[in-house]
Amino acid sequence: MSEINQQVIADRLNISRTTVSRCFTNHKGINPKTRAEVFSLAAELGYQYLQPRSTPKAGPKTRSVGVLICSDVEEFNRPDYESPGVELLPGISEFAQLHHWNTEVHFVSPLAASISDPSYAKIQALKRRLWAGLILMYPFSPQIIGELTARFPCVSLVEQYGRVAVDCVDVNHYKGITALMDRLRQNGHTRIGFFSRRYAVEAVWSYRRLSAYVENLTRLGLHYNEKDVIHLDITSSATMDEGYRLVIDQIKDGVTAWMCAADHQAYDLIIALQDRGYRVPEDISVTGFDGILRPLGAPALDTVRIPYYEIGFAASRRLLDKINKRFDAPQEILLECRLQEGKTVGPASEARFSVH
Repeated sequence: MSEINQQVIADRLNISRTTVSRCFTNHKGINPKTRAEVFSLAAELGYQYLQPRSTPKAGPKTRSVGVLICSDVEEFNRPDYESPGVELLPGISEFAQLHHWNTEVHFVSPLAASISDPSYAKIQALKRRLWAGLILMYPFSPQIIGELTARFPCVSLVEQYGRVAVDCVDVNHYKGITALMDRLRQNGHTRIGFFSRRYAVEAVWSYRRLSAYVENLTRLGLHYNEKDVIHLDITSSATMDEGYRLVIDQIKDGVTAWMCAADHQAYDLIIALQDRGYRVPEDISVTGFDGILRPLGAPALDTVRIPYYEIGFAASRRLLDKINKRFDAPQEILLECRLQEGKTVGPASEARFSVH
């Protein structure tokens, strides 16, 4: 395999070598989205930017900050769905440019049990503790969170850890689910299910959205039915096909709408329903949560839009506070999300179809 350098990154993104270099040195003329794309591809290719040994005699202090993405590269760069992480990076890169940070982005394995895992051990700045702080993207295991927070000031993006004290900038899950539940209720839905899929690492955000779903059922005076919750968490042995079969069983039993814990889950569920002869939203309504870019050919999803750019920027600002005051009490900062109406919610239907 040829050496990975800045020219390779430039060629892959169809930009100039100078633009790539300016991204790594936080040149003020670079668009934050372009900088984020360069950081993301550099992480995917395993490119590690080496700072010059000499530093300017005058000017603002430069810090090096790490961004760890706990995801398989293939999952992060899925061709069918936009990854939320792609939208978080521009906010981070904008703050980095404004505050003269050198930012390194690295993918690490969701299956790693410790930072001694090869996916962590190969990162020189992590091994040598060269970073001033860390931004953590996607779910990490509590063991690894504990190891990282013992070494660096850390801020987590859209992932709160109940068993580990770590700062987090997240979205207000309850208000998002409330907006979606109200929309379904206004369309006459009284039997609403909840669906979520399994991930390699425990996805705590899905639990928060599930708990908000249960709270809203109570608020609206709707009956909670345990079978209407198809939550294939990390402890579940059910396959996705088995999960979809359970969804169909509950539709036949009276469920008229499904709330999915994330947009990509909702799009996959819509395809599964259509393959089995159900129309969305004529027969079944479906909602998501995230507001990612709609896949080609997919219907406009009823969802809530997460302010990704603002989360990335706010997390960077909080990390700067932590760097300046290392043992400040951990904070959880919640940003608002807004309802994004689409075409996957319709009036509650009594129609029932057999599985094809």
